[in-house]
Amino acid sequence: MSPCHSPRHYLQFSDLSADEYAYVFARTALIKAKFKRYEMHQPLVDRTLAMIFEKHSTRTRLSFEAGMHQLGGAAIYINTRDSQLGRGEPIEDAAQVFSRMVDLVMIRTYGQDIVERFAAHSRVPVINGLTNEFHPCQILADVFTFIEHRGSIQGKTVAWVGDANNMLYSWLQAAAILGFNVHFAGPDGYGVDLNRAGYPVSAAEQAQLRCFTDPVEACVGVHLVTTDVWTSMGYEAENAARLKAFQGFMVSEAVMRRADPRALFMHCLPAHRGEEVEAGVIDGPQSVVWDEAENRLHAQKALMEFLLLGQIDS
Repeated sequence: MSPCHSPRHYLQFSDLSADEYAYVFARTALIKAKFKRYEMHQPLVDRTLAMIFEKHSTRTRLSFEAGMHQLGGAAIYINTRDSQLGRGEPIEDAAQVFSRMVDLVMIRTYGQDIVERFAAHSRVPVINGLTNEFHPCQILADVFTFIEHRGSIQGKTVAWVGDANNMLYSWLQAAAILGFNVHFAGPDGYGVDLNRAGYPVSAAEQAQLRCFTDPVEACVGVHLVTTDVWTSMGYEAENAARLKAFQGFMVSEAVMRRADPRALFMHCLPAHRGEEVEAGVIDGPQSVVWDEAENRLHAQKALMEFLLLGQIDS
């Protein structure tokens, strides 16, 4: 909690370099292996994580709270409705207070500007647990899951089928940093916005991207097929229109047959079987969604360790 140096934050996937990701992924593997052997790994004894939630969550809360306890620290859950943040306290003031009482802050909220404003006034690392614009922690876990099952993701191709949401934009950042390709397939009106206000897609990200109107064509020969619900949190009023627009963009068994024979299927969950994915895919042999969900725990533990302690050998 020292104010003498600027903390490292994790607000977008682009906040770490390729070399730093290599380290974090190696640590994730080590931490997971210890977890499976029931070996204690507690480098964050006496450290405290504040978890601020404006958006509801299952996996984010469970993985961060369990993860911090397993690292030897403590986690405090704060819902904005039950705090002064929900009564109009300026984010900048809250950041000053929080960061004098805890060692690390995770925020799951709506606008990316909220986590950025908080981080700008925080004396401790801030982690983006999800915003409308980005979901870097999920992509951290997803990339690790691919590496765990298939080795390096460099030079591979990931197909994203569905809405160009926060997940897709984080995948694009990952592609530029880690050197893989992204195929996107989505309906008109829900495609990639290269000039997204405040967060345009960089030239390096665009170089890794190909857009398709046909999900089958987008998945030909790819090494990973991934999707998300058609109506993300905060867009429920658009649900009927989205259900109509996305017809034809389900990840089906027929779509998966066009991918590489060893292709994996991922979904960040929760999933709607019969909408964005067929049950035969998400429950089938190519699906790694349960490993993917578990790896949120291990990848975020490695991330928190890195942000607080830097690179260590133990």
